[in-house]
Amino acid sequence: MKHSNVAIFVPHNGCPHQCSFCNQKEITGQRSQPTAEDVRNAAEIAIRSLGERSAQAEIAFFGGSFTAIDREYMKELLGAAEPYVENGLFYGIRLSTRPDAIDKEILDILKESGVTSIELGAQSMDDDVLIKNERGHSAEDVVKASRLIHEYGFSLGLQMMTGLYGSDNIRDRETAIKIADLEPDTVRIYPTVILKGSKLYHLYESGAYVPPTLDETVSLCADLLRFFGERKITVIRLGLHDSDSLRENMAAGVFHPALRELCESRMMLDTVIEMLSRYNTPKGDIVLCVNPRSVSRMTGQKKSNIREIERMGYRVRIETDDLLEKYQVILK
Repeated sequence: MKHSNVAIFVPHNGCPHQCSFCNQKEITGQRSQPTAEDVRNAAEIAIRSLGERSAQAEIAFFGGSFTAIDREYMKELLGAAEPYVENGLFYGIRLSTRPDAIDKEILDILKESGVTSIELGAQSMDDDVLIKNERGHSAEDVVKASRLIHEYGFSLGLQMMTGLYGSDNIRDRETAIKIADLEPDTVRIYPTVILKGSKLYHLYESGAYVPPTLDETVSLCADLLRFFGERKITVIRLGLHDSDSLRENMAAGVFHPALRELCESRMMLDTVIEMLSRYNTPKGDIVLCVNPRSVSRMTGQKKSNIREIERMGYRVRIETDDLLEKYQVILK
């Protein structure tokens, strides 16, 4: 079943640092702090909307650093969500937090409260990049927190960012490898977006930071999708959620409402190009066989993939086969 959350945002609450790229209230479009009643209302609305499917969903606390907020407030929010898990109305509780806001005491509380999944905002596994972006934690903090989360039996999620200040494709790929080595169940990939008022915005305005282009980001993230797929790690999100607030406050960087589809399409194009080269396929007519659900991705937006293959001297026909995997391509 497709991964689903009942998302409750706790905006910029608990964060001891102001990271270079962060302006949390503009990302979420929310400034007020949720109450226990807000949690219950969100859960009830989701139950009516999802019906029986709510039993496979998680109540999720995102934004800020959940385990770094006031302890009693954290327990209050968890206490509002916990009965829905105990009664089987939801599968569990998911939360996101900082790697340096995890210890055994915190994990004991989370275990007792019905938490099932913990996501860590690693962002990078390069200490130099972390320092330049004022994250306030190290790569080793990510490693230690991930090991503890595994020991306690939680599902582990890791979040990474591409195109950060001081990073590049090589460092981003190294981050992906180090994240995969920690054996997370899920990963989120967020290309860097420059928000007005953030420290990164001032670096951008001064010319000290030049963000990657959309095409560069699509190429990199297509590689990352392929890599995590090979490691059997599910990428549950690629790119920030769309919102009016994000669009209004974004100054530069990479955002596209269909970013994942662009990356999946590029990944399939790369697969075809690699096969044509490997088999030394003569120019002319070729048939590409894909899963029926992947036809649009193989074709590309506005037939961009087909045009690219045609520029290489091939005439393409696409056939379908239900037995093929989502991104699998067979060259006939």
